[in-house]
Amino acid sequence: MIEILPLTHIGEVLPGDDLAAVLIAALDEASIEPTAGDVLVVTQKIVSKAENRFVDLSAVVPGERAVELAKETRKDPRLVELVLRESSEVLRFVPNVLITRQRAGHVMANAGIDRSNIGSATGEQALLLPEDSDVSAERLWLSLGKRCAVVISDSFGRPWRHGVVNVAIGVAGMPSLIDRRGDLDRDGRRLEVTQIALGDMIATAAGLVMGEGAEGVPAVLIRGVQWSGPDLPASALVRPLEEDLFR
Repeated sequence: MIEILPLTHIGEVLPGDDLAAVLIAALDEASIEPTAGDVLVVTQKIVSKAENRFVDLSAVVPGERAVELAKETRKDPRLVELVLRESSEVLRFVPNVLITRQRAGHVMANAGIDRSNIGSATGEQALLLPEDSDVSAERLWLSLGKRCAVVISDSFGRPWRHGVVNVAIGVAGMPSLIDRRGDLDRDGRRLEVTQIALGDMIATAAGLVMGEGAEGVPAVLIRGVQWSGPDLPASALVRPLEEDLFR
């Protein structure tokens, strides 16, 4: 049995907040005591808020490339400038869509920069991804006394499919990826390519409760998942450029 337990008493996270303390208080409020084998899934948004990854758009001066892309994509040139700063490569762009390779290697829309549900009354702020989501996850994991693994999740679109799902962009205390190559299937055939994206599976399961709109559930505890293998950060999920067949 796998349980997905929402943490609903978190409220608005502000820059400089001790996020670990906020999460511990929410766990206590929900009468949840984390144990080994549990996974605390936290949205990227509240991690970025606590780490003050806000940018005031009024202070952003778009460069020539940003202005050109803004015309093609029909986006705010200031936002496009931020996307370029946060990206190592622009991969695709059409009206209303800008896909880049974010600095950490994630291929995503707008380099993960968000303007929704960030608590900005004026709409003149944008929220960047954490500087290093694996480091942020490890920091939370240590602050929680290593009582449970930590996954930082964000929502991604997928090539050739509509809709978004949650994936892991930061992982600590568990393997983000489990390599089954060399194992045998039920017929005794050796597995040659099978790798299990456990971090993404857990993040997606959490998304069933977290939602994508005004649900207001920025963290859940998942209980009952079993795994074996060494701890691996979320960076292990990023396919190396030399293996990218779709560039």
